[in-house]
Amino acid sequence: MNRQIKDLLKPEILNTVNGLELVARIIVEGFMSGSNKSQAVGAGQEFSQYRSYEPGDDLRQLDWKMYARSERYYIKQAEIETNITVKFIIDASHSMAYTEAGVSKLQYTNVLAAALAYLCRKQSDTFGLYTVNNKVLNTVQPRFEQQQFIRFINALIHIKSEGTWKKDNGLEQLFDHHGKELIIFFTDLYDDGEDLLHFISRLKTPRNEVIVFHLMGHHEMELDQEGSFTFQDLETRAQVKVDTVQQQEQYVSRIKDWIRRSRMWMLEKQISYQLVSMGDPFEKTLRDFLKVRKTMIR
Repeated sequence: MNRQIKDLLKPEILNTVNGLELVARIIVEGFMSGSNKSQAVGAGQEFSQYRSYEPGDDLRQLDWKMYARSERYYIKQAEIETNITVKFIIDASHSMAYTEAGVSKLQYTNVLAAALAYLCRKQSDTFGLYTVNNKVLNTVQPRFEQQQFIRFINALIHIKSEGTWKKDNGLEQLFDHHGKELIIFFTDLYDDGEDLLHFISRLKTPRNEVIVFHLMGHHEMELDQEGSFTFQDLETRAQVKVDTVQQQEQYVSRIKDWIRRSRMWMLEKQISYQLVSMGDPFEKTLRDFLKVRKTMIR
């Protein structure tokens, strides 16, 4: 990860509107100024071909440059709106309070979401935010307005990771899909039963795209602390004693199998799955976002 960005990943910076906006801007502008600039998808409209003018066609669509070259009248054809609606959904259950190197999963998610929303603004996309746990469902309705990004950032810094994942009851508005829509879901996939997987499956429709960013900590995946520890479930408060030296191999194997099964389950449902290890370069997440977004305007 870029050292400048790493130095900014501090609660006193990430928990303010100006601080989180600054981090998002540095990440995106750094990404766009490099070799990734050509991957950006322009805003507005595109057209792919021409056809000959026919009586009754809208004269405003005549291409006079083509006429100057060919002395024939051509109409711009196959205009395509490249703007889409991006819905960000954040799992705000208590397990997202898990912290490594002084930064929680939720704070890391906020940085990713803020950077992607900043990129959405540059792409002239409509975007909104939904934060979910069993206590609250907070919403910033999708809009394309000058103040939407600040509204979005302000909502991010006020998210509290508490409670458990909210079951389907009360989430109906998240399944209301219209037009070209990209849904980005940030979660650690921890829940009771398979409520999260059921929720994710309901997000996908034939007309939209869904990306799941699966947040995991490095130590959480590797169990590389040496010694005997007592670990506590942040949501259930259940405790378990672990000898990491003796149990690391089995633990890592089970984690890898869980990740593999989660990825395969989503791929079968045509849902994009991306494992995000806290500490991974943010550029990779932006690249994955642009890749999926580009497929939606073809």
